[in-house]
Amino acid sequence: MNKIFLVLLSIITLTAFKKNDPKMNQKEEIVSILQTADIHAYLNPHTELFLKNGEIEYREAGGLAHIKTLVEKVRENNPEGTIFLDGGDLIQGSGESMLSQGHIFPSLIRAMNYDLLIPGNWEVIYGKKHMMDVMEGYNTNVIVANMFHEENDERIFPPYWITEKKGLKMGFISYNDPEVPVRQNPGFSKGLKFSKIESNLKDLIKELKEEQEVEVLFLVSHIGISKQLLLADNPAIEGVDFILGNDTHERIRKPIQGKYAKVVEPGAFGSFVGRLDLKVKNGKMTGYDYELIEVNPKKFPAHPEVQQLVDEAKAPYSKELQRVLGYTTNPIHRYLVVENPMDNMITDALLWKSGADFATSNGFRFGVPIVPDPSTGRKEITKEDLWRMLPVDEHMKIGEVTGQQVKDWLEKEINNVFAKNPADRFGGWLVRFSGLTLKFDSSKDYGDRVIEIKIQGEPLDLNKTYRMASCNRTGEPISTLCRMKDAKNVEIMDYTLHDAVEQYLAEKGEVSPVLDGRAQAVDLGPNAYSQVPGTDYEFR
Repeated sequence: MNKIFLVLLSIITLTAFKKNDPKMNQKEEIVSILQTADIHAYLNPHTELFLKNGEIEYREAGGLAHIKTLVEKVRENNPEGTIFLDGGDLIQGSGESMLSQGHIFPSLIRAMNYDLLIPGNWEVIYGKKHMMDVMEGYNTNVIVANMFHEENDERIFPPYWITEKKGLKMGFISYNDPEVPVRQNPGFSKGLKFSKIESNLKDLIKELKEEQEVEVLFLVSHIGISKQLLLADNPAIEGVDFILGNDTHERIRKPIQGKYAKVVEPGAFGSFVGRLDLKVKNGKMTGYDYELIEVNPKKFPAHPEVQQLVDEAKAPYSKELQRVLGYTTNPIHRYLVVENPMDNMITDALLWKSGADFATSNGFRFGVPIVPDPSTGRKEITKEDLWRMLPVDEHMKIGEVTGQQVKDWLEKEINNVFAKNPADRFGGWLVRFSGLTLKFDSSKDYGDRVIEIKIQGEPLDLNKTYRMASCNRTGEPISTLCRMKDAKNVEIMDYTLHDAVEQYLAEKGEVSPVLDGRAQAVDLGPNAYSQVPGTDYEFR
């Protein structure tokens, strides 16, 4: 009798334990991971570019207050199973952000109620102290595994974050691009050290999977889609389930399956929120769904509290930022890999102001479209637009370079974008220029891609000396022009990039930038919006 009683008691106890243990709950539940990326300080809705059947469409998207509404709807339906994170490049890219040195953001981010954030390659733009002050002001989890204080080699933030939802234990490890001091002005990263991802990745995965007993592991990386796909095929990442990617603004609508992990990336400028729904049962992930949600301001009305904070953040700078500099009669955008109307206008202005033989600018990815009003046929270009196009207003510098230097430099710049080994890809899109034309074949090997270079309409003479205009990147040697080393007779001018563009627009009054073929990849055509070979992904 006693034995029967003990057996019954054991069954009752075990049943009660299972009932109270969320990991033993037989009902399938959902844990939602919501991700923003590369917002670039775009606080309000903006004009966004989309592709439909290969044709460009423009419509309004984004806005922090609208993202807040979207996220809160998900949280209301799943309050115990929602995580909201951002993948970096949040505090750079607008006039308000630059003029406030990023300090408009802590109150905004606290109101957005993020669970987790990481620094991207542009978080360093205002210097280490400002970056730390801003990100510590978020009062939430900030992680990165490969950024250190230069003076003592200690991490600036914890390397990972662990949380549990619906009985599912999850870990998040974060990495920033170790090439930040090269991609950005070197002076921005003063006081910081970066390590390669491979230096501690395996150890952290082992710690989280074996010691912390994490069930699902995420890598939140800001290294760009090419390197994220390469990493997904690297045995070093075994144990990671998803790479929540950022940096290259790609609009991944279906996770790309690597050998060891799946990769997503949720666009940019707050135009999208990536939603990863994990199906959970008995403390295990049994499946998932993924959706890239367009932040349509009509579908997701502005959250009043966040919109008020946005309005207050913008107010001190509004008069200056709404100042009209000129007008465009053609859409200006910056979404193409090889050549863009926006950068054609910028480099034309730099060439006009400098009087050099050719002028260059970085192949930035940020900057949303400026589209003429159909009723008037034109659209004002404001100071706010200029800050979005050129959020770093450096002085210009002019120096002398040989034709051989130009050719070698362009081969290197092309390789930065199209290297066959994704590990060698670097930064944004192809470098931009005016006064120079380039034909190349991106499918060739490094050193053999250039087909033709002309400067001022004449074939490049390898032995001739040319005057090149560029920007002065803080922390670089004076002899370096847009990553081209050893220029001669370099002079830093008394005017900035913004001065040049403003004066150009004032002189012209109205501009009509187009794709004019100054940069041509003969194997790609003029409409390459992405650089994700070997997959079925399409930018749209």
